Amino acid sequence: MSAQLEQKVLETLKTIKDPANGTDIVSAGMVVGLQSKDGHIAFTIDIGDPKRAKDFEPVRKAAEQAVHALDGVLSVTAVLTAERPAQPQQQAPRGNPQAGLPLMPGVKSIVAVSSAKGGVGKSTTSVNIALALAGKGLKVGLLDADIYGPSIPRMLGITGQPVSHDGKRLEPMENHGIKCMSIGFLVEEDTAMIWRGPMVMGALEQLMRDVNWGELDILVVDMPPGTGDIQLTMAQKVPLTGSVIVSTPQDVALLDTRKGLSMFRKVEIPVFGIVENMSYFACPHCGERTDVFSHGGARKTAEAQGADFLGEIPLDIKIRVTSDEGHPIVTQEPDSEHAKAYRDIADKVWFKVMAQMNGNKGPNIVFD
Repeated sequence: MSAQLEQKVLETLKTIKDPANGTDIVSAGMVVGLQSKDGHIAFTIDIGDPKRAKDFEPVRKAAEQAVHALDGVLSVTAVLTAERPAQPQQQAPRGNPQAGLPLMPGVKSIVAVSSAKGGVGKSTTSVNIALALAGKGLKVGLLDADIYGPSIPRMLGITGQPVSHDGKRLEPMENHGIKCMSIGFLVEEDTAMIWRGPMVMGALEQLMRDVNWGELDILVVDMPPGTGDIQLTMAQKVPLTGSVIVSTPQDVALLDTRKGLSMFRKVEIPVFGIVENMSYFACPHCGERTDVFSHGGARKTAEAQGADFLGEIPLDIKIRVTSDEGHPIVTQEPDSEHAKAYRDIADKVWFKVMAQMNGNKGPNIVFD
């Protein structure tokens, strides 16, 4: 960010006051994490006490509007967090004015593609499943929920920044016939997101709420690895239709797969099944098959856990190269065996989505 623009943003934010004591939010040390990329501004307002969230939602909106009015600013993302020590005098009723409101009212179904362990090919699977669903004639969106390590922009071959036509919501990026949104469009590719949990949760909510997704038959969500904040936020904030878990065959990955299954079941999200990625390696020269990471472990885990096995994807250089080049194999080589495997998995997922929507109004998610 240029020093000149940073100063303009800070001076503008000095006009925004704390409703409790009238102090401007900059002088009060509330503005943190100020970032900019090509006219897209992001910052956090640290309110100290989460009980003040209701009172500060209008403040957040006012801050966004004030900064958006500056010359050269295309979009503004401001999120609330509560990391500073709470002040006893700053008391307000509990509650978030956004709670209970549909974040994406035009989206008919949402499927989370998850893995409790990183490095198993979850993003590659998400992209190819989304493209396979689009190939069926469905209106498909892809949300990159991995705030710390977004990879979807590269895999879809999308560059540039999203625009806003109304000054309130960003238009999703598009390629290969699907809509996409990622924090990777708003920060430099090599920028480390050194954010605490509440900041990440706020950014994720805005990627859902402040994006003009329009009418979609299905939104595929590429989840980050693990079973933490983002997973719980997705379960609480949006009506997930179901989940798909990606694993490799070896025992270490399968231990985490069982944790992922347990997490979704505890929050009453249907698990559509398990995909075994890097299932085997077939030599491109002689055709000899090698089970580099063992084989069949995901199928056995699915059977033992009472989950469906959705299919297996081999370890193949073509899948890696096409993903790195932004032309995933489902679109680059649609007649290949690998593309057919992804389409078969997508067919199973869509069948389960339709069954869930027709026979179940959705899970009743309750957190103590």
